[in-house]
Amino acid sequence: MLKSLKYALLAGALVAMSPMALAETPKDTLVIAENIDDIISLDPAEAYELTGIQVLANTYDRIMRFDPSDITKLVGGVAEGSTVSEDGKTFTYKIRSGLKFASGNPVTAKDAAWSLQRVIKLEKTPVFLLSQLGWTKDNIDKMVTAPDDSTLVVSIGVDFAPSLVNALLSSVVGSVVDMKTAMSHEKDGDFGYAWLKTNSAGSGAYTLKAWKPNESVSLEVNPTYRGGEAPMKRVVLRHVPEPAAQRLLIEKGDVDVALNMTGDQVAGLKGNKDVTITDSPQALLYYIGMNLKTKELQDVRVRQALRYLIDYDGIANSIMNGGAKVHQSFWASGFWAALDDNPYKLDPEKAKALLKDAGYPDGFSIDLDAPNSSPFSNLAQSVQATMAKGGVKVNIIPSETKALLTKYRARQHQLLMIYWGPDYMDPHTNADGFANNLDNTDAATKGKPLAWRNSWADDDVNKMTASAVRERDEAKRKQMYLDEQKKVLDVGPFAIMFQETKQVAERANVKNFIFGPSADVVYYNLTTK
Repeated sequence: MLKSLKYALLAGALVAMSPMALAETPKDTLVIAENIDDIISLDPAEAYELTGIQVLANTYDRIMRFDPSDITKLVGGVAEGSTVSEDGKTFTYKIRSGLKFASGNPVTAKDAAWSLQRVIKLEKTPVFLLSQLGWTKDNIDKMVTAPDDSTLVVSIGVDFAPSLVNALLSSVVGSVVDMKTAMSHEKDGDFGYAWLKTNSAGSGAYTLKAWKPNESVSLEVNPTYRGGEAPMKRVVLRHVPEPAAQRLLIEKGDVDVALNMTGDQVAGLKGNKDVTITDSPQALLYYIGMNLKTKELQDVRVRQALRYLIDYDGIANSIMNGGAKVHQSFWASGFWAALDDNPYKLDPEKAKALLKDAGYPDGFSIDLDAPNSSPFSNLAQSVQATMAKGGVKVNIIPSETKALLTKYRARQHQLLMIYWGPDYMDPHTNADGFANNLDNTDAATKGKPLAWRNSWADDDVNKMTASAVRERDEAKRKQMYLDEQKKVLDVGPFAIMFQETKQVAERANVKNFIFGPSADVVYYNLTTK
C-alpha cells in the first residue's frame, strides 16, 4: 500500500510540474501569476507591502472603501453612513445591520473600534496612518469607542477635513477584524497578532486558506459576504517572479491573469486572440527632484527650462513601452482631485530662451543621481541627451536605490531621479510631501518631506496645503488641490514625468477583474470567466 501511495504521489507531482498540465484553469477558480515575494504579514495592522494589501482588500471589509464598480468613489464599507460634529472633531459611523464575519460572528461597532485600537497599540509599520489623527496608546480607548453594537464614535485631535478622515479609514488599517476570533488566538497580549500574520478574520469576499511564502496564496469564497457570494469560489496567487514565465503560463492557459510582465513580453502577446491586455494607470509617479541648494536651480525659469528638456512622449512610447503614461502633477490621475494637465513638452528653443533670461545663455553643468536599475538607467540617458539640446550638460551618477535615498534624505544631490507613491487615497498625502515644508533648515526634525529634501519652501504653498486639509466643503477642497497642483507644477522643484501603467494580461474569457490604481482597489469578487 505504501508503494502504491508513493507512485500516486509521484504521478500527481509530475502532472503538477508539467507546463501542459493545466490547459485550462478550473471554471470556478481564478489563478493569478504574480511576484508575491513582498508579503511579510497578512495582519491588517502590519501589512504595508503591495501584495499583502491586495490580499487584505479581498479578505476584509473596511470602515470605508472604494466602490468596486467605480473605483474613484469612496463609499461606506461596514459603515452605511456617518455624521460629523459641528467642530469637525467627532465622527459617528452607523454600522450596517446583519453583517457577519466569515466565522459567523456578527460584525459590530465594537469590532470596528477594537480593530482601530489594536493598530495603535501594536505600533506596526502602517500605524502612522492613524496616529496622525492625534491617537496614541494612552488616549486611543477614549478617542475611539462603541457605545452600542451599531454605533462607532471616532474623535480626532487635529483639524482634518472629513473626506481625509474617511480616506484614512478606507486604507488597510481601516480593516475590521473579528475580535472574538482574533482574541481566541491571542498569545501574551498580542491581540491575535501572531495568528493573524498567516490567517484571516474578516468579513470580505474571501477568506485566507493558505499562504506559502514565495510560493502561493490561496483564498476561498466567503458565502456570507455582504456583496453576495463571488462567482470565483477560489483565488490562487502563484508566485511567478520571471516575466517570461508569466507570459508562457498565460499563453498556455495555466493562469487566468498575469500581473508583472514587462513591455517586451506584453508586445509579444499582441495578436494572440486568447489573451487580452488591459492598461491600468497606477498611483506611482516617476520624477526628478531639483535641489535648490544648487545655485542654478534657485531660479524658477531654470526649473521650467529643465521641464522643457525632457522627451516625455518619446520615453513613454519607447523606454517605458506602454508601462507608463505622461503625467506631470503631484497627484495621480484616476483619483479624486487629480489634475490631468500636462503642459510641458520637449521644446529646446523655449528652454534656451528661459535659460538666457535667467542668465545662462550657454547653459551649465549639473549632476543627476539615478538608480542603476531598469528603467531608470535608460531614463537618465534619455534626459542627459535631451538636456544637452538646451546646453545643460548632465553628469549621470548611478547607484543602488538604497544609497541614492540616503543621499536624497541628506539633501546632498543636485538633480535626482526616483519614484513616489501615496500612503493613502487622499491628495493630502502627496501635497504634504511635494508641497509642504514648514522648516527648511538642515536641522529640521519634524518631518522631512520631498519639498524639504529639495530645499524648497514656499509660504504661499504651505498655506494652500494647510487650508486644503482643513476645508470641510468637498467641492471647495477639490478646487484647492487642483490650484495647488498647478502652482507646484509651475514653480516647484520637481519635473514629474510619468505615472506608471500596469499592463494586465488576462485570458480572453476573464471578465470584470478589477485592478485599480493601487493595491487597495484590486478586487477579485466581480470576476467571471
